[in-house]
Amino acid sequence: MDVTATAADYLWFEDEPAGLAYAYCLTLVRGLSPPELLRRLDARPESALTGAGEVTEAAFGPRYRDGRQLLAMTGVGEWTLMVEANGFVGVHTKGVPSWSSGTTWVAHFVNINRVGRFLWTEDGVTRVSFDPLFPDDRWGREPDALLEPMRRVGFHLGDGGPEHLSVPAACALAEYVTGVAVTPELLGNTAFTCGSVKP
Repeated sequence: MDVTATAADYLWFEDEPAGLAYAYCLTLVRGLSPPELLRRLDARPESALTGAGEVTEAAFGPRYRDGRQLLAMTGVGEWTLMVEANGFVGVHTKGVPSWSSGTTWVAHFVNINRVGRFLWTEDGVTRVSFDPLFPDDRWGREPDALLEPMRRVGFHLGDGGPEHLSVPAACALAEYVTGVAVTPELLGNTAFTCGSVKP
């Protein structure tokens, strides 16, 4: 892994026009296409949407007030990026172990209360997981596997660093693990394959 992205490369995400950074989940899954991932999640097909703005607007609209979560997906090389506005399917404690069977699953999430999670799972086993606001408290099979990359991307370990960098640092760490750069253009211009689930 020779990705050199840092939190500074993702500062734009905090001001992303769709407002995802306030409550989001971004998930990258290797080796499954969007239709394959939707089937694995037993998702109901939904109309395609273009850009994170449409995804956010739809997620907060009347169609999803019954507790269903909108999932917007696109292929990026050998990975599928799943975008959730105000969602948490990508870090769902009970679901991810089975959904990630036979693949690599990397997700990061923050809710409106700033509770967050970074999750790296391989074939149903969590390797590293932590709340980006509290990176010293890690768990999983190999909780220290990303220590050096965490420092490089901008997490402040042991010194309670600036909270405002936790989300950009999580974005950069996901890029380190997957090699996939999430860009303003990717979020803003992509035609997403969509589905919905009841978590």
